[in-house]
Amino acid sequence: MSSVEIKNVVFDIGNVVVRWAPLEIIRLTFGDNDAVEEKAKSIFQSETWLKLNKGQITENDAKTQYKEALGLTELECERLFYYVKQTQILIHGSVDLIKRCKSTGYNVLALTDNVHEIVSHLKSTYTFWDLFDGAVVSADVGLLKPQPEIYQTLLSQYDLKASQTVFIDDMPHNVRGAECVGIAAIQFANVSQCEQALRSLGVQI
Repeated sequence: MSSVEIKNVVFDIGNVVVRWAPLEIIRLTFGDNDAVEEKAKSIFQSETWLKLNKGQITENDAKTQYKEALGLTELECERLFYYVKQTQILIHGSVDLIKRCKSTGYNVLALTDNVHEIVSHLKSTYTFWDLFDGAVVSADVGLLKPQPEIYQTLLSQYDLKASQTVFIDDMPHNVRGAECVGIAAIQFANVSQCEQALRSLGVQI
């Protein structure tokens, strides 16, 4: 049991609440071939994708840049961003976990590296976003995990104490980033594993 009472449960979005599957997106967009991983890297680890997540460019800007830098066609760009959104289906049990945390009195928030147009899609497609008591989105603040400043923005914006907060993320470096600023953190694998980890921190769900 944690010696400090947890009051705030913070969820990442991609691969915690909805699926984020870059290789699947690439296969759906371009077909299944030997260059899937290389293509995924050229798109999702590019300066363009970084700027999109920081809110420095729009989706349309990104399409233009991908056409210029990677030689993608208009149709490929349209398919790419269609599948970026449409593959983000709910992870089984995650919304229920958010609801249970909220119904037992915890503040429930989101902290996500995400794109304006993707967030708009998620808000219009699903109802889970309304469950959050607050959210920090990278594109709104120009910061990315695991920068300490993005966690500190969450704490200051919603007047949270790090010692009373737990953050759930699928990526180990983002988990470590939270821990570096004094936030308890859980690396998400699935809902049952996450629930057990929350209980071990004293979260009553």
